[in-house]
This record gives sequence, C-alpha cells and structure tokens, in this order.
Amino acid sequence: MEDIEELDIHNAAEEREQDYEIALRPLSFEDFTGQQKILENLKVFVAAAKMRGEPLDHTLLYGPPGLGKTTLANILANEMGVGFKLISAPVLDKPLDLAGLLTGLEPNQVLFIDEIHRLKPVIEEFLYSAMEDFRIDLMIDKGPNARALQIPLNPFTLVGATTRSGLLTSPLRARFGINCHLEYYDKDVLTKIICRSASKLYTPCDVEAAGEIASRSRGTPRIANAILRRVRDFAQVEGKTAIDSEIANYALGKLEIDELGLDNTDRRMLEAIIDFYNGGPVGLDTLAATVGEEAITLEDVYEPYLIQIGFLARTPRGRIATKLAYEHLDKPYNEANLSHTEQLNIDHIQASTNR
Repeated sequence: MEDIEELDIHNAAEEREQDYEIALRPLSFEDFTGQQKILENLKVFVAAAKMRGEPLDHTLLYGPPGLGKTTLANILANEMGVGFKLISAPVLDKPLDLAGLLTGLEPNQVLFIDEIHRLKPVIEEFLYSAMEDFRIDLMIDKGPNARALQIPLNPFTLVGATTRSGLLTSPLRARFGINCHLEYYDKDVLTKIICRSASKLYTPCDVEAAGEIASRSRGTPRIANAILRRVRDFAQVEGKTAIDSEIANYALGKLEIDELGLDNTDRRMLEAIIDFYNGGPVGLDTLAATVGEEAITLEDVYEPYLIQIGFLARTPRGRIATKLAYEHLDKPYNEANLSHTEQLNIDHIQASTNR
C-alpha cells in the first residue's frame, strides 16, 4: 500500500494565504500604487545605476508594517534585472551564516534583510565591510596561530526594512545611501489597490464597495487586501458573483470593523484606558496585560494608527485616551486627571487631526 501523506489543514490554509498575498503583489514600478514621491526617486536611482552598470546603492525602507517594504524591494530587483534573496534578521545567528549568504550572491544581486533592526551586534559589525568594500574579514584559528582572511564579494545591493528605524545604530544607518520613509496610504489610493486586487482574485468589486473597504483599512494595503479576501468569502457564501456595497457593509459588520477601521483589539485598548484607568495615563506594559496582548504588538501594530487619527496620546506618564476616542466610543469625557501640559499636548494632536 502506498504511503498516505498527512495533510496539516492549518499549515495548508496559511500557505494559501501567503500564496494569495504574493499573487497580489505588484512586480514593477508601473503596477505599484501610492508612495509617489518615493517611487519617482527610486526610478531615477535605478535608471542611473543601470546606465553605469553598477549595483543600486544600499537602500533602507522604513515605516509601519504592511505598507509595501518587501514588495518595493522585490520591485527594485525586478527593475534592475537581477536576482532577489530575502532573509529575516533574527534568522542570522552567527557571522558565518551571513558569510555564507554573502558569498553566494550573484553580481549586482539584491539582498533583502527584513527587520534589520534586530540584527545581532556581532553580525551588524561583520556587515560593515561587506557594504562598504564588498569584502568580508574572517578570523582563522585562535591564539598565536590566528590570522585574518579577506574574502572578496560580488558587488551587491543590500535593502534593509524596519518598522522601528529608531533602533538602528548610527553606523549602520549611515551606510545606506538611499533612505525611504513609507507613509500610510489615503483612501483614494487604497481604493485603486483594492480594485486591482479584486481583479487578480477574479472577483469584480465596484468602486463604492472598494471605497468602503479602503476607509476601514487603516491606511495599510496589507490590511485592505486581507479584508478584501474576507469580504470575498462572504460574497461567495451568499451566492454573489461580485462585491457590491451591500455585501461589503454586511461583511465588515460581521468582522466587527467600524467605519474608522478600528477592530475589536483597538476598542478593547481604548476602553481599558477609559474604564479601568480613568482615561490614563497608563504604562504600556500595564495596558498590554489588561487587554491580553504583547506590549510590542500594541506599540508597533495598534498605537501608530490610533495616534495618527488622534484617539491616543503618548505622554511622559503613559498613554492617554483623547476626547475624540471618548466621543467615538460614546463615553463621557473627563479631563480632571490630566496635567496642564498633557492637556495641551492632546489639544495639539486633535487640532492637527482636524486639519
């Protein structure tokens, strides 16, 4: 009897999601929507590098998660007509791991290191000579017999991506010739991205429905595409061949994503600050324990958007829910526990948001 391969349905589902995400990614500058200023500059840098027959200068992409850093890195490799290697910084455990990776690069190839702020110091220092002089220095043997060995490398482009650029050391940051700060996308751009993704998924989506999904996507294409796939699921189960505003609103209601894009975790976070800590201030670790999430998850995934829309403020004493958050959650506002400075900061945030 032939062996029957056991199927892990959880892994299979995860692989399908990754396949969908890869299929939706643009492969060229022309296909990429948004980040217009960055795109225009990168086109010039790529064209100049190709004219000189040189590798593209080392590039740092930074900004919140889901804005297209990995996609842009892949596009750079495609536009340069070279290979693309991707690795996550935490995977690099020893300098020899990096040495094996670098010595295997083809001329002008793009090496993409995700979460580059998490590189270990010993590996980061090992990377300096590779970035500057296209060589690596290895120590052979120990003690009196120790000697240095220099290994030349093919010229290459390092593209680093990080969501926390403040954690990069100054020497590493200085070695990137191109720095690109990716920002949140506006509703119109996200609407175009959703319509494009819907066509790739062979599920027509009208502009009104795409706009409804876009307005609840927190300015992030990854979230927009994830919501689109879930809305498509509801449409298929309901027997619809296309996504219209009716099925989009129905699905978004079932997913508990409100009109500003806040999900259940966002609301629990704000309600915890308001109900348990009288609006704040409250420390990040305390807040994380209250809502049952990791502190770094709240700080990297949820806080940036809440701060951007003026619902949350960071102060020296901790996180504070603003008046806008109270109004959105239909809760009475109390500013008695805020210091004068904190109130001024919140007023400034809300004024900026209103503008």
